Parts: sequence; C-alpha cells; structure tokens
Amino acid sequence: MGESILSEEDVLLMLDHLLKENSRFNWDTFYSDKDRSIPFFVNYPDENLVNYFKQGILYPGKVLDLGCGPGRNALYLADKGCFVDAVDSSEEAINWGTERAKDRNIPVNFIHRNIFQLKVDEGTYDIVYDSGCFHHIPPHRRMSYLHLLKKALKPNGYFGLTCFIPGGELGGAEISDYEVYRLWSLKGGLGFTEEQLRSIFNDFEVIEMRRMTDVADDTVFGVPDLMTALFRLKKSS
Repeated sequence: MGESILSEEDVLLMLDHLLKENSRFNWDTFYSDKDRSIPFFVNYPDENLVNYFKQGILYPGKVLDLGCGPGRNALYLADKGCFVDAVDSSEEAINWGTERAKDRNIPVNFIHRNIFQLKVDEGTYDIVYDSGCFHHIPPHRRMSYLHLLKKALKPNGYFGLTCFIPGGELGGAEISDYEVYRLWSLKGGLGFTEEQLRSIFNDFEVIEMRRMTDVADDTVFGVPDLMTALFRLKKSS
C-alpha cells in the first residue's frame, strides 16, 4: 500500500521514517571509531547500577539491557551472575560488545535489533536497564517503550534508567514534545527533569532518583550531567 496509513502502527512508522529522513546521524558510524574521546566508550559500568547491587536493592536475575551500546553495563551484570539479553540497533555496537565479552570470557546474549521489534514473553525479566537509550526515543514512541517495559518485567520487577538532564554538557535538548515535530529533530537527545520522569513513569514506584555522581576512577562510569533513576513496577500495572 506504499505510504498509506491504515493503522496506529502505520502512524508510528511514518513518524519514525520522517525523523530518520531528516537526520544525518548514524549509530554504526558513531561506534565505528573505538578510539574517539566519548565518555561512555569506557568499559566500566554506571556508578548507580553498581550501587544498586552494593546496597542490596538489586540481585542477580534475568536482565534486559536496552540500547546496550558496546555492552559495558551488560558485562557488569553478567559478571554479577545475571543472565543478560543486551539489545542495540547498531551492528557496530553489538560487534564491539561481543568482542569485549569474548575477551573477558563473560556470557552475554547480544541482540542486533530495534527495541520496538524485539519479541519478549510477558513477565520474563527481573530487571530492565537503560543507560542512554530513552533520551533518544521520540515522544510518539514513548507509549511503545512503556508497553515494552511492562510486558518484559516480572511483577515487582525493577527498571533502571540513566538519561540526559536538560541542558547538560553531554546533551539534553530543552525542547517540548511538540517542538520535536516542528523541528523534525530530537536535537541529539532529549533532556528530562525529575518531575518529567515521575510523570512519564507514573505506573512505577520510585526507588531512587538523583543526579549521577561524578567519579574519577577506572572502575565505574560517573558524570554529573546525567539523571539516574530506579523504579519498581507496581503490581497493578
């Protein structure tokens, strides 16, 4: 039917296409040069994720890592005893993560796929973790994202998130959802306040929400321009 719109999914696909059509950014190109000075190219896990385990909030289980990139958090989780499905739309990122896992002999199930094309059985995961994927999700896909979380998580499962703050040095466009479509651009990634995250994830219980701690060592990743949050899926959701 070409460019006909016959369903809600057709509308979502149209908006996906128009945003992509207006962008010259390519994730495979982004990940192709491993020596670039990109803060999160380091092979260390997020400091907040490490603290969730240290504090005894999270325990080893089955984990879905959304937008895993080269797998730094996936490798940490697998090393903690978790069974990890790590998903990314970039083939370069997946290949890089697979190399890292092989070098360290750590089992991670890397999956090259758009997260909205991922097939998951209901109530599969104890933890869903997202470090840097959500702020690249356009507003029209937010409901799809929430549906994925609620389907993937077990009752009382945990959802961890790290995302841009508005106006941060690493990114965080200070534009409205409407403005995304006026500009046909996410401006490199949207920034979110604590109030916005609480509103978007209102079907989840907030366990912790704070700015990421600036860390100056070679064991964990921590920069001050990111927001971190840990949620638990409410029983009624």
